[in-house]
Amino acid sequence: MEASAQMQEKALLEQGRASLQDLLGSNWEVTFRADQLPEGDHGWDAMLEIKSADGVYVQMLVDARRRVTPKDAAGPLTSMAHLVRRVSQYTRILVIAPWISPLTQEALRANGIDYLDLSGNISLRVSRPAIVIHTHGADRAPAGHRPPSSKPLLTGLKAGRLVRLLADVAPPYRASALAQGAKLSLPYVSRLLDTLDDQLLIERDGKVIVSVDWQGLLRARANQTDLLRNTEPAGMIAPNGVKAVLNRLTVLNHDIIGSPRELLVTGSYAARSLAPISVGGQLMLYVQEHPLNVETWADELGLMPVSEGAEVLILRAKDDSVWQRPMMVGGLWQVGLSQLATDCLSGPGRMPAEGEKILEFMAENEHVWRKTDLSHQSEATHF
Repeated sequence: MEASAQMQEKALLEQGRASLQDLLGSNWEVTFRADQLPEGDHGWDAMLEIKSADGVYVQMLVDARRRVTPKDAAGPLTSMAHLVRRVSQYTRILVIAPWISPLTQEALRANGIDYLDLSGNISLRVSRPAIVIHTHGADRAPAGHRPPSSKPLLTGLKAGRLVRLLADVAPPYRASALAQGAKLSLPYVSRLLDTLDDQLLIERDGKVIVSVDWQGLLRARANQTDLLRNTEPAGMIAPNGVKAVLNRLTVLNHDIIGSPRELLVTGSYAARSLAPISVGGQLMLYVQEHPLNVETWADELGLMPVSEGAEVLILRAKDDSVWQRPMMVGGLWQVGLSQLATDCLSGPGRMPAEGEKILEFMAENEHVWRKTDLSHQSEATHF
């Protein structure tokens, strides 16, 4: 290990120890015991000892990592944990990292592995001495802790296009078919699939994708996007009321100008049409990104621009994938379910709760909306 990497690991270990010491308080002693590490090179970075005021202590094998993925948690770390438990059921494993994603946290907890990250995500459960700690830190990696990687993230238009296709069409399929269906380059698709494999969001058998965790995938996409920031919304008021706007949209949907290629409903109003949990909220409408589209549709729908207190938001669709696989619900064209879930989960206020409700609706009606063949990916859904 290079000297700089050793220094980073030492600093990471000390920051983790100090975090635990602060949480437990002065009546506890949290120390590293180099003399207690197992003989030989087993890959452990330290032995952490936590001792109570009455002298009862627990020792934990520590694995310090700059980055840990769900695949690491479910694979090598779990295998090591099983081996340790065969030797001593009382010795626990603690993973320390700068940041641990929610998916990785879930995988670690599922396999009985404790963890701590420097953003405040901590899960520690010891029976003797009795210690139970579960704190919530950052859901997104702090800027200073994002490791350099050649693998693409789930941000950006291209990633959104592939995520929707993976969610909307059931496997099996290969990377080449996805690249063709999403109109993306094969190298990009392959790299993003590697990322999703690391996150346990897809499962592959050789080169064939055989399973997609579409709920986890949509949550992960939403966690790296921001609906309002990405769509540059124009705020409007409806002098005749939002109901009049919806009625006008219903009429337009029977005309050629109201085709799903022109205007789509998303957000709270679209969510409520399928899985109602609240009332109110802003009416959100997608239009094609064109300099005159916002003004054209505002005039068509009788809307007036405002700087605050908007009842209607006109969103600029930055990519054609927004228009893929739309839904017709109650006479209104709406975005497809995977787009709606992502929009709500990445939206403000109570919209994330509405997004979770849409995910529940999707799970209950997967046979209705999810395509079984990539050749049918452009078909609309009717509810």
